[in-house]
Amino acid sequence: MSRFDRYLLSQLLALFGFFSLVLVAVYWVNRAVGLFDQLIGDGQSALVFLEFSVLTVPNVIRLVLPVSAFAACLYAVNRLMQESELVVMQATGFSAFRLARPVLWFGLVVVAMQLVLMNLLVPMSMSRLAARSAEVSENVTARFLNEGRFMHPARGVTIYIREITPLGELNDLFLSDERNAGERVVYTARQALIVRGEASPRLIMLNGAAQRLNTAGARLAVTRFADFTLDLAGVVGASDLRKRQMKELTTDELLAADPALLEATGQTPAAFRGEVHARIAGPLLGLAAPLVGFAALMLGGFSRFGMLRQIAIAVALLIGLQMVNTAATGEALRKTGAWPLLYLAPLLGTAVAAGLLWWAQRPRRLPQRTDAGASA
Repeated sequence: MSRFDRYLLSQLLALFGFFSLVLVAVYWVNRAVGLFDQLIGDGQSALVFLEFSVLTVPNVIRLVLPVSAFAACLYAVNRLMQESELVVMQATGFSAFRLARPVLWFGLVVVAMQLVLMNLLVPMSMSRLAARSAEVSENVTARFLNEGRFMHPARGVTIYIREITPLGELNDLFLSDERNAGERVVYTARQALIVRGEASPRLIMLNGAAQRLNTAGARLAVTRFADFTLDLAGVVGASDLRKRQMKELTTDELLAADPALLEATGQTPAAFRGEVHARIAGPLLGLAAPLVGFAALMLGGFSRFGMLRQIAIAVALLIGLQMVNTAATGEALRKTGAWPLLYLAPLLGTAVAAGLLWWAQRPRRLPQRTDAGASA
């Protein structure tokens, strides 16, 4: 690698790190606000919120890397043009394709990072995130231990707690169970406690009453008690087994297409193959995006007025590539054998970049003067 290649590559990597940090921070903060309201509102601790936030970071990085690479390339090339560094290199005989070589190396670095993220880190983080989400959803204290609110942990079940003491005592409990057709049971208690049982948590109610209303016969039976134990698994209901998502599986598992995994995810072997190709084609946008940005900026030379026109062309081309990628991905998901469409956007972006570089290095003809201008 020549000195110029190392210089431009170092500029691109430094700016790439800066833009990635900014975009990840913005995206993560936007995601963390909703996550904070959801988890803290459900009674989870700050450590759980921090864990969930960290687990979402790999997927956020995967989304912003191509945009960061594009932005870094635009900024670096525009600055080098304004400082006439690229103009000097062109004057020494460097063609547009030769100048694009460090951008190509930079794109390959981004592709490598994307491949590691999409095939290793993102599946691991999403699998862990799904497992922790299931644990939180099955945590009874997180589902309805919120004072002053009517909560519905299951269909036909309503719970209200007036106050929760620092010791975990539930004061003035109201629990209504209408799951059985033709019958409604209402439990009220001055105090209640949740204790861990062998199979599921148990609710111990003190100084309360159970009112059983038979709606068919219009009969009401009231039973007062000093203490009563209720199995919460029967109240909340058994949760259905969560289906695993393809994004939680590693690439090796997708390639193996084990029948047990196919049954657990409810997918077909063709869907598994499509996901594998998506994990290969997606990172290639990290190569096409900076090449398109660099090629678009090479269409213009040094100008005191900047390169706003070339930057606008580059942004428009990137938006077009993203639209093509979105349409191709949707078509590949709808049709079983349409996975080759996933490679359309990266290949199209590379071809457009090559065409722009070829156009940029064509010799420019100076405008011919008219006879009147020559005689003058």
